[in-house]
Amino acid sequence: MPSVKLYDMKANEVGTLDLSDALFGAEYNESVIHQAVVTRLANERQGTKSTLTRSEVRGGGIKPWRQKGTGRARQGSIRSPQWVKGGVVFAPKPRDFSKKMNYKAKEVALFSALSEKIRSEEVIFIDEIKVAEPKTKEMAAFLKAFGLTKSVLLVMDNSDEAVLRASANISAISTINVAQINTYDVVKNAKVVISKKALEKIEEVYGA
Repeated sequence: MPSVKLYDMKANEVGTLDLSDALFGAEYNESVIHQAVVTRLANERQGTKSTLTRSEVRGGGIKPWRQKGTGRARQGSIRSPQWVKGGVVFAPKPRDFSKKMNYKAKEVALFSALSEKIRSEEVIFIDEIKVAEPKTKEMAAFLKAFGLTKSVLLVMDNSDEAVLRASANISAISTINVAQINTYDVVKNAKVVISKKALEKIEEVYGA
């Protein structure tokens, strides 16, 4: 059972936590993590791109000039692809890019990614993620205390409005509710900060 340090918002050590070995001692599974990330990105694609093919462009029903005798190249329609305002060859059309991934595979990917982050000391456990007032300087002080200079994911047990407002102007910070934790956000960010209550909810839901 891995044991980790517990900190407050000022980077003071306030205790330790014993993590579930079944959840946070998972082996690194690159293939399933890759699948989870690709699935997430594919499902975010709108697939609304659309242009007109030759048959859909308006006009061009008449042959622009006779076949022979003009000295110009033969043409059948002014809406052929080589013409300005002509149709598009292999025109992109609306399509569904979404992919499916079963629940168990998603779970394996998430805890494989989290376990690897913990082994790499890229996860910080906080007693409580909170700020004295909803101001940017509060979160800036938090980043400075831990020496965080790259992207950070805050995993909270609730949607604390003060924390959300204090983080809004700092592009390096992303905040999510523990119910929304996913492989993509874990992998994308350099550091993951998890509150004690958020950790308890993770172990309650997935450890059953």
